[in-house]
Amino acid sequence: MPRLAELYFKTAVIFFIIGIGIGLKMAISEDHTVIGAHAHCNLLGWVSMALFGVYYALNPAKAERRIAMIQYYIYTAGVVIMVPSLYMMLEGNMAMEPLVAVSSLIVFAGVLLFAFVLFSSKSTISAPTPQPMR
Repeated sequence: MPRLAELYFKTAVIFFIIGIGIGLKMAISEDHTVIGAHAHCNLLGWVSMALFGVYYALNPAKAERRIAMIQYYIYTAGVVIMVPSLYMMLEGNMAMEPLVAVSSLIVFAGVLLFAFVLFSSKSTISAPTPQPMR
């Protein structure tokens, strides 16, 4: 499996754990004001990142491209900033709103880069080398 696919899977699981934690906190406290942060964490973090990982696992030549790794860092940075800032904003700290807006644009840039990778040609500068059979 390409390194990038593994990175996406590992990062997705971290967001899945965080998303479950947010959900448990809401259930225990019976306060659902942060449901938006819970949803963003699970959908942008867990689901989307797992799907990116599947795509790169199925397309190892594209996972080898530098733009694919740049896409990972940009998208991940956006989600890492968005989830806690959205959580705090929904808890009543409206000073977080600009950070939520900026992180949303960063996530969108990451999605646009993924679309670029997806629709670009399959040729790469260096093709992955096949692993010997054991």
